[in-house]
Amino acid sequence: QVQLVESGGGLVQPGGSLPLSCAASGFTFSNYVLSWYRQTPGKERELVASISSAGGSSNYADSVKGRFTISRDNAKNLVYLQMNSLKPEDTAVYYCHARHERFSLRYWGQGTQVNVSS
Repeated sequence: QVQLVESGGGLVQPGGSLPLSCAASGFTFSNYVLSWYRQTPGKERELVASISSAGGSSNYADSVKGRFTISRDNAKNLVYLQMNSLKPEDTAVYYCHARHERFSLRYWGQGTQVNVSS
């Protein structure tokens, strides 16, 4: 059974930091590009950051460049999103996403809420 389980969400003050984790199971993790998306009510889900299957390359939305860092541990089937210098506009549900690097296989996690507020 394929599972992506996010953890680490919560309430943080503006300027603070919050690490998110996503634990994967049920598929060959190292064959998948891993991404973090986020969504707020009434808006489309947006891509925040992606990391290649081997972890050698990553890309970020302009809105989070220089503040967020995506990483992965293929030995532990984990992907991380370190969020620093958080802003109120970063408030959203954050989702973990896996996409096979060659085939049309995609999986989503259930999401974790991040609230940035004083």
